[in-house]
Amino acid sequence: MSLSKHINPDRLIRESKDKTSHHHHVTGTDSSSTSHPYGARYGTTSIPKYHLPTKGASAQTTYQLIHDELSLDGSPCLNLASFVHTWMPDPANKLMMENMSKNLIDQDEYPMTQQIHGRCVSILADLWHAPSTHQAIGTATTGSSEAIQLGGLAMKRRWQERRKAEGKSIHEPGPNIIMGANAQVALEKFARYFEVECRLVPISVESKYRLDPKKAMELIDENTIGVYVILGSTYTGHYEPVKEMSDLLDEYEQRTGISVPIHVDGASGAFIAPFAHPKLLWDFKLPRVVSINTSGHKFGLAYVGVGWVVWRSKEYLPKDLIFELHYLGSVEYSFSLNFSRPAAPIIAQYFNFIHLGFEGYRAVAKDDLKNARLLSRALEKSGWYTVLSDIHRPKAEDITQKSAQVAADFDEENAENYEDGLPVVSFRFSDSFQESYPEIQQKWIQTLLRTKGWIVPNYELAPDLEKVQILRVVIRENVTEALVDRLLEDIIEITQDLIKHDSPSNALNMLGNHIHKHSPSKMDESSALKYSGTYSKQC
Repeated sequence: MSLSKHINPDRLIRESKDKTSHHHHVTGTDSSSTSHPYGARYGTTSIPKYHLPTKGASAQTTYQLIHDELSLDGSPCLNLASFVHTWMPDPANKLMMENMSKNLIDQDEYPMTQQIHGRCVSILADLWHAPSTHQAIGTATTGSSEAIQLGGLAMKRRWQERRKAEGKSIHEPGPNIIMGANAQVALEKFARYFEVECRLVPISVESKYRLDPKKAMELIDENTIGVYVILGSTYTGHYEPVKEMSDLLDEYEQRTGISVPIHVDGASGAFIAPFAHPKLLWDFKLPRVVSINTSGHKFGLAYVGVGWVVWRSKEYLPKDLIFELHYLGSVEYSFSLNFSRPAAPIIAQYFNFIHLGFEGYRAVAKDDLKNARLLSRALEKSGWYTVLSDIHRPKAEDITQKSAQVAADFDEENAENYEDGLPVVSFRFSDSFQESYPEIQQKWIQTLLRTKGWIVPNYELAPDLEKVQILRVVIRENVTEALVDRLLEDIIEITQDLIKHDSPSNALNMLGNHIHKHSPSKMDESSALKYSGTYSKQC
């Protein structure tokens, strides 16, 4: 008998379970149910996975069942692939639990919650140097993805209004938007969902793996609704040059009379740059910047579920995107994609603003960057790795200055002395390592780190550098120096083992091929369009 190449694990479980003599046609045991681990103690039967059970279980039993299943998840603390914040102090947790049932949209019933929401918008408008914090307008969102859609919609609607006023078509050839090929998938989603042509600017080593403003200008025309400029590429953490892009668009307007606005995607950087890089010009100080988004649940240090978008003034949010509501007990206004929205994440954000203040956020940002520099330098000193991110490299002017004075005068702890960017470490095998050990595949590092609990993704860069694979570590507040030390030890140990021993290449390849193949919504490769090259492969 030949061995089967395809085995259904559900069928194996169904055929291997004890047979019951009282099989019920509704609650019968099958592979689509799961036995409770404490079944003998609580007397529970198998619980169906894909349909409602006929009878429920006690709250404690249900908790224990779900709690134990979720223990199979990775540790959020060791998930270095994600930008999402995973820790808040106990008073913040308590405050969120107290307000877990509040719906932000119900302004009449929860007026103080709405006041706090408004304060957060004003605080961000002030932090990003809006002309007037009283005139700036904005809203909380589920995250940066929703915020980016709103920023793009506002630019599209203003473009449509201008075209109509000029007596020109809004359909032929239609609107387009410019972004770097390194853009996160949320930016491309806007273009695809709201029928805007997406014009991707290829990246290069010379452009530091991010948007090249000069190449972007080659794609701009009268139908360009705006340019997405990313303050912190998700690939390497580099800030895209907002000021340079703004200057080129100023020149373009002087030459053609066509005004093209900028939306800054500050999902991560808008909560780093104001504190660690205060001299950088990227926000509403530049008149060309009409809107900015950020994720409160990233370096805003709140739990997942809160983002923000702020416009420089009311004129940049078209009125027909704002809905007037009359059925919740008062006249209310809404300009978000969601209607109901939990208030707890917004309250958590406000807690951070009051608890940390400017100096607190600055301390966290500086510490994150310090630990990122530590890991970057250590990886490069090994000789086995090349670091693509630049936050550990002194600025060009500081290098000249440093060589002309005593080295001790250079403040190594001052983030402003280094290249601007996010606390992200993107690295790959060095050229010399690849030449010496061509049989070792970089993706094995991801797989073997996972066996030690670390989640460190390995993936391709954006077009035109898709042949280059990188490993990436995001240094968040909870990634302390002790964790960085342990992570480096594990990376070095794994790399040494791969060098010393004849690696079971086939086994490692098979192991690596099983990573990220699970789809809870039963989608497969035929369910999506072909990969476009943006950051949609790794979320």
